[in-house]
Amino acid sequence: MSDSSSADASVEPRPETLPLTGERTVPGIAQENYWFRRHEVVYEKLLTHCTGRVVLEAGSGEGYGANMIADVAASVTCLDYDASAADHVRGRYPRVGMLRGNLAQLPFADNSVDVVVNFQVIEHLWDQGQFLDECFRVLTPGGALLISTPNRITFSPGRDTPLNPFHTRELNADELTELLVESNFVVQTMTGVHHGRVLRELDAKHGGSFIDAQIERALAGEDWPADLTADVAAISTADFDIDPSDMYGSLDLVAIAVKPGQQSALSG
Repeated sequence: MSDSSSADASVEPRPETLPLTGERTVPGIAQENYWFRRHEVVYEKLLTHCTGRVVLEAGSGEGYGANMIADVAASVTCLDYDASAADHVRGRYPRVGMLRGNLAQLPFADNSVDVVVNFQVIEHLWDQGQFLDECFRVLTPGGALLISTPNRITFSPGRDTPLNPFHTRELNADELTELLVESNFVVQTMTGVHHGRVLRELDAKHGGSFIDAQIERALAGEDWPADLTADVAAISTADFDIDPSDMYGSLDLVAIAVKPGQQSALSG
């Protein structure tokens, strides 16, 4: 989810790009750039928590995030169930390890990982509690789970079931906190992703919701207007804010949860 300062570079086609399925975001596609940058900003903001650490990315998707983590971590291992994603990561990101496996049973020993990264994944899982229990098991004492997920209140407003057909259960901040505590984590921080100034201006420009404008065009199955395409392609991570204000109105939830105990020597 990479230098985000250049909008032109962000939308150039990249070789061996995974196809869009609706279940993951991928870099290098102009009309996907808003969602890509919204994911990428969380990696950027939490990257320092991976410095010098043994990191597992549980549900790594396309692999761009793990590749960012590899810039600072002692080691990074990706785990994903999708065979095409696993093959893609092995071919495109040689700095990271890649395993295929089910997140319900992490193929790692107890107390063997310093940091588990799980961004925009838990909402896809059928047994979220079991997954969090597994994260707790494999983390070293003092290790951290870095997790993000769409805020149910804003992502699927007024719905009993998720808007996205690939999601099994979406969460609000209180529900995510409850799940983490039930798995014996201590929630260190709970923050949220918000639109910054540029995106708030684009909300106003595109009829009140920049997100809805994109979704409407995608569902219509028609060519996007040139101005909408240009606005989406120009988005960078700098256009998002991550802070604890207005958690109920945040777009995505971002939490750092810690396994109690003495931190490893790699924690710095």
